[in-house]
Amino acid sequence: MIFPFAAIYLSHHFGTKTAGILLLVNVGIGLAINFFGGYFSDAFGRKKVMVTAELMRFIAFSFMMLSNSPWFTSPELTFLMMSVNSICWGLAGPAVQAMLIDVSKPAERKEVFTIIYWANNLSIALGGLIGGYLFKEYLFELLVALSIAALFTWAMINFFIEETYFPVDQHRKSLASHGRTMVSGYRQVLTDKLFILYVLAGILVLSMEFQLTNYISIRLAKEMPITEMFGWSFGGIEMLGFLRTENTILVVVMALFAAKFVKRFKDQSVLLASCLVFVIGYAFISYSNNVWVLLIAMVIATIAEVMRVPVQQQYMAELPPENARSSYMAVSSMSYNIAMLVCSITVTVSVFLSSIGTTIFISGIGLTGVATLYLILPALDKRTKQNHQVIETSGKATMV
Repeated sequence: MIFPFAAIYLSHHFGTKTAGILLLVNVGIGLAINFFGGYFSDAFGRKKVMVTAELMRFIAFSFMMLSNSPWFTSPELTFLMMSVNSICWGLAGPAVQAMLIDVSKPAERKEVFTIIYWANNLSIALGGLIGGYLFKEYLFELLVALSIAALFTWAMINFFIEETYFPVDQHRKSLASHGRTMVSGYRQVLTDKLFILYVLAGILVLSMEFQLTNYISIRLAKEMPITEMFGWSFGGIEMLGFLRTENTILVVVMALFAAKFVKRFKDQSVLLASCLVFVIGYAFISYSNNVWVLLIAMVIATIAEVMRVPVQQQYMAELPPENARSSYMAVSSMSYNIAMLVCSITVTVSVFLSSIGTTIFISGIGLTGVATLYLILPALDKRTKQNHQVIETSGKATMV
């Protein structure tokens, strides 16, 4: 209900150009801290990192509440606390994912992550709809509720969740030793060119979707006229809420059938076609102010999204070698932050371009991702087959 509209808040108080720079800084902070979060979780335990991050988050939200209260307003302090929240996400995110794996058996994990996926999408749908109407006029009340929720979350983790990972005592290691251990763990991943190109292509395509809550949200708020439909009167901010809700509901419904449907076609064809249609759909959304064009384009983009995700995840799961899977996945998890970084750059660039120029720029980013996938697909298939052969050979050796 709140953070997807942060770009609008910052643009209103600081101007579009400065808002783009602030978003860039905010995302960059989360990007850097995520590496440390993953290492801290393995070095000191999941719960310690989560409790610390959630306490910091509660304090940050409380200050955001006070900074947007009827008695005191400070956009500067609000942005600072947004940055603290990004630090918290970077610290807690890897620990949360690791704890979920710790407490679940391999046969259970698909159901566990499906439940989380559904919960996230449903909360985004409801939050987008409610936030679209309440964010502008009732920000203080929303921040009060957010602070209470953060305190409740901290209490749940601190008092009701047990530690699931007890590493060897790392406190006696020097700071330099910690640094060397962390760096060596990521060196192998970053030298795998095929994997890095695949992640980069995914980031460029994914950035199209994230434009919705960055450049597209700012453009709709400024350019879209007040529209009346079915007795409702709404503007750009409300339209953003409609689009996010439409996307999320369609994802939740169609994701149930997408995995079975894509089995009828070759993975390469599905991946390329879905990515291309996905980019085209968001290109229309980044330019049009027509309600029906926006809604239809979102349907098309969402269909492409649910077709793309199963195949993309399948390739991602098969690329890493078994002995370095966690390191590869840690780098892969940075896709979200880097895609947000790309979107922040777009907000800044949009100040110097027309609407059509910005749409061309955004589309060029997405099409570059599609072209990269096209070029590396033969190597991806070769790597996948080799890994399958290794697994089959290992399985036969184990049986013998």
